[in-house]
Amino acid sequence: MKFVNTVLLAASVCLVLATPLRAEEGADANNAIETISAVQQGGDIAVRVDLREPLTMPPASFSVNSPARVALDFPATVNGLGKSNQILNEGDLRSFNVVQVGDRTRLVLNLVRNMNYSTRVDGKSLYVTLTPINRLVDSVAERGSRFAEESLMSSPHALRDVTFRRGKDGEGRVVVELSDPGAGIDIRQQGRNLIVDFQKTTVPEHLRRRLDVTDFATPVTMVETKSMGDNVRMIISPTGLWEHNAYQSDNQFVVEVKKIVEDPNKLVQGTKVGYQGPRVSINYQNGDVRALLRLMAEELGFNAVISETVTGTTTLVLKDVPADQVIDIIFQQKGLDMRKKGNIVMIAPRDEIATREKLDFEARQQISELEPLQTEVFVLNYHRAEDVAKLLAGLAPLGGAPSNSALKMLSKRGSTIADLQSNQLFVTDIPSKMEEIRAFIKAIDIGTRQVLIEARVVEATDSFNRDIGIKLGLINSKPVGGYSKALGGSLYGVGGTMAPAVTTGTGSPPTLTQTPMAGVNLPGMGNIIGTGGTFALSLFNSSATRILNLELAALESDGGGKIISSPRVVTANNVKAKIEDGTEVPYLSTQQSGGSAGSLVAQTVTFKEAKLVLEVTPQITPEGTVRMTLLVKKEEPDWTNMVLGNPPIKSSIVETDVVVENGGTVVIGGVFVTNNQHNVEKVPLLGDIPFFGWLFKYKNDIGERRELLVFITPRILSEKLRLE
Repeated sequence: MKFVNTVLLAASVCLVLATPLRAEEGADANNAIETISAVQQGGDIAVRVDLREPLTMPPASFSVNSPARVALDFPATVNGLGKSNQILNEGDLRSFNVVQVGDRTRLVLNLVRNMNYSTRVDGKSLYVTLTPINRLVDSVAERGSRFAEESLMSSPHALRDVTFRRGKDGEGRVVVELSDPGAGIDIRQQGRNLIVDFQKTTVPEHLRRRLDVTDFATPVTMVETKSMGDNVRMIISPTGLWEHNAYQSDNQFVVEVKKIVEDPNKLVQGTKVGYQGPRVSINYQNGDVRALLRLMAEELGFNAVISETVTGTTTLVLKDVPADQVIDIIFQQKGLDMRKKGNIVMIAPRDEIATREKLDFEARQQISELEPLQTEVFVLNYHRAEDVAKLLAGLAPLGGAPSNSALKMLSKRGSTIADLQSNQLFVTDIPSKMEEIRAFIKAIDIGTRQVLIEARVVEATDSFNRDIGIKLGLINSKPVGGYSKALGGSLYGVGGTMAPAVTTGTGSPPTLTQTPMAGVNLPGMGNIIGTGGTFALSLFNSSATRILNLELAALESDGGGKIISSPRVVTANNVKAKIEDGTEVPYLSTQQSGGSAGSLVAQTVTFKEAKLVLEVTPQITPEGTVRMTLLVKKEEPDWTNMVLGNPPIKSSIVETDVVVENGGTVVIGGVFVTNNQHNVEKVPLLGDIPFFGWLFKYKNDIGERRELLVFITPRILSEKLRLE
């Protein structure tokens, strides 16, 4: 951004000549404007103002865009022309007006179009040079931007101190203390750096340094100050995308470098966020603070009441700065503050405003102690009168919240009476408090919206079981002596147990009695036979004394199921609701008392809940969504796995806090359990034989899956209990 000596083309400022500057009481004017002349020199216009006495410094000046004017304020000066206006018609300079109030005189140059200007003091004459904007822009592009002209009447300039600070919004602030406000300053951007040149200025040796300010976390990383001949150059090195703003207040010159946050919806980045007033350029040298505040109030378009205690002078050199920021700078410099009531703004010192507000508060407090009481009856529609009375008195309000005296709305003399039968509230208090109580009751005594919450608990199971095994038996029976004896007729299991053979009969002829089937009986075969498919094969000799029995059994089962529980409940906004459905499972416990001889056995029955529970507290948000604090619990007894005759309780619990749109459905929780088992039982060594090993082993495969999902759907009900 380039600074020039007038407002930029985009500036919009109004100068009202009907409100002249106010002079200090009792001041004596010792100078006078004697002649004003203008001459056109090429594209420039030179205006010469001759005075009775020489000026110590150029007068304070302002420029405005619409209408195009340049104003100069001469302190302690009177109008010695004998007229207040004159037509000139020199190029773009049409005329001038002179307005005198007390010992101050304002000269206004009326232009055809907006122009740049510069001032120069030469003895008893003041020269004002008006330059077309396009010409000055070209020259500025070549030499940079002149922030402030050097005052020829000032003593030699010097830098007293250079400090760096971080602003509240993360901007980097370079603060330069000058020996006097008359130093000439040039600002320009060179590459990625910002160059500030102080014309004909010296700098002490201890300030010729390079400051590494990276740790301040601002766009500025380095500030270097060095001497260059008769001038002082300051090099400010920012990073990223940035913009800068500079202003001078008396002997303090400040450069702010702020980071620009890119907005894809904007064509031009950077706005100097925070101030929205019209932009102005000000060169105000040792001028009256009250006059400057009044001018800024006119630019912002509000009515200002400036206290008589606002006094003093100020020096400001500002380029393209919002008018409200100018007021803020003056407030910070002079310790001022303001209070706004409607479209009127009162400006006074901070201490004076604080004292005045304290006196007003004390006066209102004294009035409240003497003000007559009045009684008003409130008929409540949706709240209980007793609860509202407690709330107004600062006691426990609705819902049993803890007492807080700071919430008391009644004054010291106020009281309430609640009629429970008619639900009416009688309030007695001062009129000012009655207004607050009336607005408060109107705000809370409204119909509460209701919400329907529906939960669906879906539990799905899937099971698979496969068993396969072979039973092999061998019988060998023949008579021995006078008896019938079974050889190998013992029952062998995998565990290696053996059962005796059974023989009967004596004498001759012998009777052959076969032993029970003996052979290999694998574990688990008894679970298959009778429930699954079987295949048996027997081989025996002609005398049926030797029998080989082979039995194949297999079982495969597949099952599935789904259980859906759907509790639903209706409750008011921000009111907790709970619904339960289930049973209580009895548990029998035995307790022995007394000695061993005469002990007594006492049995007691206790119950444990196994229920489906939905507990919810809904809150309707301003956007129309529903925020819910949820507790969903599903419990049921497991009758298949009894423990000492008592069933265990299977429990699934979901507790969460979610936000769901009206009528939408969300899964707030889920459990997925998979159980796969693979069991093989076999005869050692024989079961490992390829292919033939199946004659000596048993295989069991089990697969189970369980899935639990919890769905929640809130629906906001209208006042007529209809779904919205």
